[in-house]
Amino acid sequence: MVDILHRIGATASPEDVYAALTTIEGLSSWWTRDTDGDANVGGVIRFRFEPGGFDMKVLEAQPAERVRWEVVDGPEEWIGTRIRFELKQEDGFTIVLFRHEGWKEPVEFMYHCSTKWATFLMSLKKLVETGKGEPAPDDVRISNWH
Repeated sequence: MVDILHRIGATASPEDVYAALTTIEGLSSWWTRDTDGDANVGGVIRFRFEPGGFDMKVLEAQPAERVRWEVVDGPEEWIGTRIRFELKQEDGFTIVLFRHEGWKEPVEFMYHCSTKWATFLMSLKKLVETGKGEPAPDDVRISNWH
């Protein structure tokens, strides 16, 4: 198993970052505008993009600390993988430790997803720092996979 790992720091409170990760309004402001569903623990959030989308079951939501999802529908490589956001405060920043874990192997699609996660995490940073993120379809295009 292999994981995608990223770390960003945002000059925003852990509570603001947590809200961006746990509300439909917040998620649609940095990842994809086409977001709906139930963002509560046990609920399923649907994220849609031009070429398809993902359904995430919310496994855990610890205020200002941690959010975990499991991919229950989407591309075959994603199903059963888990997404984790760990939050901590450090020197005036909220640090987000991101993990997309459980990939069976590092296929080319994983390389693409790693880059896209980085761009979307920068969108999250921009959202909590300025009030405006860059969710899909306004995100950076890196290939024909979007």
